[in-house]
Amino acid sequence: MTSEPQPRACARLWPEGRTLIGMVHLLPLPGAPGWKGSMDEVLERASADARALATGGMGGVLVENFLDTPFLPGAVAQETVAAMARVVSTVVGEVEVPVGVNVLRNDARAALGIAAACGARFIRVNVHTGTMWTDQGRIEGRAADTLRARAALRSEVAILADVHVKHGTPPPGERLESAAADAWHRGLADALVVSGSATGEATASDDLRRVRTAVPEAVILVGSGVTPGTVAEILDIADGAVVGTALTRDSRAGTGIDAERVRRLVAAAHRRG
Repeated sequence: MTSEPQPRACARLWPEGRTLIGMVHLLPLPGAPGWKGSMDEVLERASADARALATGGMGGVLVENFLDTPFLPGAVAQETVAAMARVVSTVVGEVEVPVGVNVLRNDARAALGIAAACGARFIRVNVHTGTMWTDQGRIEGRAADTLRARAALRSEVAILADVHVKHGTPPPGERLESAAADAWHRGLADALVVSGSATGEATASDDLRRVRTAVPEAVILVGSGVTPGTVAEILDIADGAVVGTALTRDSRAGTGIDAERVRRLVAAAHRRG
């Protein structure tokens, strides 16, 4: 006698189905070339952005060290982990929606640790399974390590895994469908993120449909390029979206969240159908 499979973590985070997740792009953190020397400034911006996203109706908030360029391909420095933990803990205390962590470029272990210690509910992993060629060089997924670390931490943090992540090139001949199926079935991701080629670039509807056909049971999120003009169409195919650039003051990631743009996006999403 076999038991029914348990729903993956995203079903617990967003039981009502489709959701919008807003990005909190952090100012440069200690150790990064752009660091300005004030954690107070980092915390104030992150708190303001998170509140604007949650108040405007976004279903989740994802904290990311977006301005720590150039990124390390793997493990980040200890000061980065410490700074992000401080920020994530603050944001969790500021908003009631689920908070997530993405430690760029691909430090899933650090993201898990921060989430477990600070009460975040999900992480995003740019390369969870397979290999991608990026501006940081070759990045290999470490799903086995990430899932074992999550089990050891006794954590229910959801894993949002990119498929053919933006700012990256897959190995020659690798099909999007195969990468998506591997991330879901073999990497045990809780959601798949499908994006355009770069930050702010539109995600092709055809790519979404290909992933949906390949893994119909998967939770699929759009990872770039969503705007008030496209969100309704996107949500007809995908289960949600991660939105950053379209919500910023001048449509440039890292410049701060514009509360009015958040309201317009959420209103457009509610008008779908």
